[in-house]
Amino acid sequence: MTTLTIPAWSRYYNLTKPKVVFLIVFTAMVGMLLAADGAVPLDIFVFGLLGIGLAAASGAAINHVVDEHIDRIMERTKNRPLASGDLSQKAALFFALSIGALGILMLMLFVNLLTAILTFFSLVGYALIYTMYLKRATPQNIVLGGAAGAAPPLLGWTAVTGQVETEALLLFLIIFIWTPPHFWALAIRRREEYAKAGIPMLPVTHGVDFTKIQILLYTILLFVVTLMPFVIQMSGLIYLAGAISLGVGFLYYAIKLYRHKEPNVIAMKTFGYSIFYLSLLFAFLLVDHYARIFIRGYLL
Repeated sequence: MTTLTIPAWSRYYNLTKPKVVFLIVFTAMVGMLLAADGAVPLDIFVFGLLGIGLAAASGAAINHVVDEHIDRIMERTKNRPLASGDLSQKAALFFALSIGALGILMLMLFVNLLTAILTFFSLVGYALIYTMYLKRATPQNIVLGGAAGAAPPLLGWTAVTGQVETEALLLFLIIFIWTPPHFWALAIRRREEYAKAGIPMLPVTHGVDFTKIQILLYTILLFVVTLMPFVIQMSGLIYLAGAISLGVGFLYYAIKLYRHKEPNVIAMKTFGYSIFYLSLLFAFLLVDHYARIFIRGYLL
């Protein structure tokens, strides 16, 4: 019987957490497009997304290097390239640092210095401060470390404008508030694995019931925050309708999770919905933006 070998490129590709990076690049792209009244310059669009994406992939790869021993313990992560032995730590770290440096350099040369600096701090925040310290130090790790994961739309905005503006900070805030209920739902399902690995996730340190309350409170706060783009006239009725509909859906899952005595199945459904929620919420921002541009052009 012959055994299938995994191509080398596939091992490195999996090291970057491609699904996560795709969502990061998508939200960065939305930030770019929202920042522009017309078309985004092609060089800014291409090099901006490449630079941000490479930096995000670098952070993911460094996370694999640092967490290799944890990944071996947890069922969810035991087949990752390092945990499974498909790649060495040395090769993975060299790859991570190389693509990270390339991404930052690309932003410096072809986009602007502000975006390069903010992307660098985002990479350091996730790969070093969160992964190496916060993740192991406090049950508020996801809240405190969420700033790095919330940066992409802000980075996309600054890539186009060269400035940090109120609208960009609001996009940042939405993802920052979204992150805890998104990840804590997964942490409820994987709480025994986190406990075994010695990671102080909230369901491990404070229990499932407390975590369910926190998920519900953050979801309510998220619902309010996602109305702010309409309040400050950054977006219009299309986005408002989408944000309310999606927010009601998220609240439905959060309330159902809060009430359910056997939370594992509902927790994973909540986790899955949260990814769908964020993707569609940003899609509504984009559709609303271009609809308003079209209407203004038509009226003129």
